[in-house]
Amino acid sequence: MTEPSYSLQAGCILRQATPQDIWQIRKLVLGAKLDPTQLRSQQFWVIEWEEKLVACGQLRHFSGAQELGSLVVTPTWRDHGLGTFLAKHLMQQAQQPLYLECLGKRLEQFYTRLGFVPISWQELPQSLKLKFGLSQLARTLFKIPVTIMKQGSE
Repeated sequence: MTEPSYSLQAGCILRQATPQDIWQIRKLVLGAKLDPTQLRSQQFWVIEWEEKLVACGQLRHFSGAQELGSLVVTPTWRDHGLGTFLAKHLMQQAQQPLYLECLGKRLEQFYTRLGFVPISWQELPQSLKLKFGLSQLARTLFKIPVTIMKQGSE
């Protein structure tokens, strides 16, 4: 079985974010109800169309690990493969074991298709335990469906 190839739609541009992009990135992240902390433009890649950001995602660096985070596609551009394209690009950029946390079954299935596997909080490297600890507390206390995942070996 061959894996489908993913490409950007005509007119879309993938590029590294610049400091001037940070306000549009914040707007995308807040609109998606994601963690608005630790948003540093130098960690982001963006997809733009007609000089407007339509998707963003970042690689956060931790000791011995990286986190794929803040992956957002604007509602009008969803289901066009931009999230998959951007996630795969970020995965290729990672230089250390790659982790993420996601909310809900739909996102868990999306990342599973990209080769991520669910892991327990105990399996995280020490550098990520504090950051992901709050999510696990919310999961335990409030039954919020947060899943921690690690990029599987290919």
